[in-house]
Amino acid sequence: MSLRLLRIIWVITRYRLDTLLPLERLPWYLRLMFILSPLRLVPVGKRAPGERLRLALEALGPIFVKFGQLLSTRRDLLPEEIADELRRLQDQVPPFPGREARELVEAELHMTIDEAFAHFEPEPLASASIAQVHAARLHTGEDVVAKIIRPGIEHIMRQDMALMYRVAGVLARIPEARRLRPVEVVRDYESTLFDELDLHKEAANTSQLKRNFKNSPLLYVPATHWSHTRRRVMVQERIYGIPVADLAALKAQGTDLKRLAERGVEIFFTQVFRDNFFHADMHPGNIFVSREHPHDPQYIAIDCGIVGSLTREDQDYLARNLLAFFHQDYYEVAALHIESGWVGENTRANEFAAAIRTVCEPILEKPLKDISFGQVLLGLFKTARRFNMEVQPQLVLLQKTLLNIEGLGRQLYPDLDLWTTAKPYLEQWMKERAGASGFWESLKRQAPELARQLPELPSVAHHALSRIEHEHRQRHRQALALDGIRRQLKDGSRSSRRLRLGVLLAGLALAWQPLSEWAAGQPWPVLLIAVIGLLLLAWQ
Repeated sequence: MSLRLLRIIWVITRYRLDTLLPLERLPWYLRLMFILSPLRLVPVGKRAPGERLRLALEALGPIFVKFGQLLSTRRDLLPEEIADELRRLQDQVPPFPGREARELVEAELHMTIDEAFAHFEPEPLASASIAQVHAARLHTGEDVVAKIIRPGIEHIMRQDMALMYRVAGVLARIPEARRLRPVEVVRDYESTLFDELDLHKEAANTSQLKRNFKNSPLLYVPATHWSHTRRRVMVQERIYGIPVADLAALKAQGTDLKRLAERGVEIFFTQVFRDNFFHADMHPGNIFVSREHPHDPQYIAIDCGIVGSLTREDQDYLARNLLAFFHQDYYEVAALHIESGWVGENTRANEFAAAIRTVCEPILEKPLKDISFGQVLLGLFKTARRFNMEVQPQLVLLQKTLLNIEGLGRQLYPDLDLWTTAKPYLEQWMKERAGASGFWESLKRQAPELARQLPELPSVAHHALSRIEHEHRQRHRQALALDGIRRQLKDGSRSSRRLRLGVLLAGLALAWQPLSEWAAGQPWPVLLIAVIGLLLLAWQ
């Protein structure tokens, strides 16, 4: 752990990443710390800032490369030069040698390369943070690609995750950061990230996504060759689409970019709400566009290692929130947050609604080029700090995917109105979900379970009624017993009072002679006090 931390500090120092920070925006004590830091003694060098950042992320490993991939889609938040450099992280990470790739394939398939393929290209087509891809041809003549996990990557990832857990544990002790639930977020990220190391899971995800969009004009998913797929090797149909980030090639073939951007939004909402199974790693390196029918463009999706799904409650919550935003009904947004328990139960809906209105009102009804979803999230988090709002780990993947969708939409068609494109789809989905057709579909889905339970309903009802009657009788017996105890205590109190009075009178009778002599010589105030004391004893 300490060695890994030292390496991270060394990489930051080597590439002088501190120079990328906007010092003027930092608090004065942090500015002073950076000004006096020994880092300033290390020369910056001749490399451009974007190149230094990209090289540092590559040196730090897959978790940091993933972060750079996400940043590369946010051209609204980054300078153009830095965004162009980070885009190279999507499929131009330095590869591992082709000899190692051959050895790993042979070890996984338990056969030689010549037995597995008619041809295997030793130079990779693309190289990413966790795996790289080689072109090949099967003995049946089909062109395929072989995806191969990087050797030794799991050990590096476990070191990085251990470090992230330690940082999250420190943040969890800070009240301002605790509401972000850093440990839970890291835990969710860990599970999704390590799923990418098992290509069996990615192959299963790919098959599911392909089945969901079978014969769809929106999205094509390449077929998986299960006979050549193992935990660290996956073989798929090779596709020849245009990378979605290659705007020059898309324009050259006459692609309808407006329709392409709108279809990207439709695909996202279809995956989230119709299928409840969405591709959660939609950076441009994983998205291509078919060369066929440029006026009716079709997406091609690869790399389904990270997918997400929501509970029915989360789906309803998300749809109702988005519709409330589209209708600018901020009170409904606030009420949904309170109802779901995302903010403190003592939060006043009207105050929360006013705070949300202040953040969101300026950005609605604008084209996508004028809206930054990242800035909206930042503003909402700042606002929610007043209301103890917590980040929900189950929606982190969805938030990440939304950021990718926004970045992709900006590149394809900056004038796309995301709200106008998504609103009709969400309204139709809610109508189907809450209307008669939705009720009928829910009834059909639950019919087998209802049919199984129906014959048991009489006995279940009889048992419930018997239990209610038994509990009623038991409560009646308990009430009678409590009344008896109270009467006994009352009678005991009376008997005790009579006993004390009798003892007091007997004592007075026996001590009357000496008491009368004592009383004859006392002043009347003393006698009055003595009488009051005797009366109090008798009363007690």
